[in-house]
Amino acid sequence: MRSQWLDSFNIYLQSLSDFWVDKNTDRFSYVSDDERQTMQKKKQGIRQREASIIKAILHAQPIRNNKRDGANALTYHLHTEWLIKQRDIFYIEEAIEVRRAYFDETKLLIDKAYIDYTKEPNESRHHQQEIEVEPFNRNFNYDRLKAVRYAERWWNSYNPAYKGHSDDCTNFVSQCIQAGNVPMVGKYNRGRGWWYEGNNWSYSWTVANSLRWYLSSDKNIMGTMEVSSPDQLVPGDIICYDFNGDGRWDHNTFVTSQDAFQMPLVNAHTINTRHRYWAYEDSPAYTKNIQYKFFHVQDQSSS
Repeated sequence: MRSQWLDSFNIYLQSLSDFWVDKNTDRFSYVSDDERQTMQKKKQGIRQREASIIKAILHAQPIRNNKRDGANALTYHLHTEWLIKQRDIFYIEEAIEVRRAYFDETKLLIDKAYIDYTKEPNESRHHQQEIEVEPFNRNFNYDRLKAVRYAERWWNSYNPAYKGHSDDCTNFVSQCIQAGNVPMVGKYNRGRGWWYEGNNWSYSWTVANSLRWYLSSDKNIMGTMEVSSPDQLVPGDIICYDFNGDGRWDHNTFVTSQDAFQMPLVNAHTINTRHRYWAYEDSPAYTKNIQYKFFHVQDQSSS
């Protein structure tokens, strides 16, 4: 019986691959209505950018298989690669997410996103206080290339030198910036500066809302400068997201590339993504009230 549902799962993956390149957006039925709408929004957004998905390759890596809610439940990592053509350029967007597929004895019933809570939660995720800035002399230059290389190396995994979190987006962005030779400041006051050491770190290192406010300070160690539009960003810069527009900043991404119109493509953690279009309009968290902050990291620093 196992081989029957496994065959059903492989057929499902192939149908998902076909869905991404098929112009028909309404024929995929193994996911919920909300998730299907999100997938359709992604395809529509790509078309609106004068682009198209040429090919989609999916890799499934099982995590565990057990009985749940009276059905066979397969929890797995789904790695999707989209080959996108936009005008005269090609680029690959990637995403890795944890999913769970339910089967009866012979066939797939439904497949859905699964939030993995097995890692330590990102403490103080709703921390609202603005971070106190540590006085310092800025006497280094930002190595943008090294920062981007780091983001490309670790977008789909976790550097063992740092503690991972279930909400890991800000931790990842901080690591990328630090890889660009930006020194840490403010140890060991968690509400001050920007730093990480062992099992301790500043709120600005790991909490999306705290990093956003730290970046807005004209005395932050990165020397970031807020710009008004995403086309003013280059690889090595940062975007912050307030999905609900309620003043609580939820997510951060790191710019690693640009599309044919010089708009940012970003790498991020939590749902691990590479070269995703900056606007996140295909995210389940997206709302019409979304707010963005765009931060350019200055290359040259002065003492």
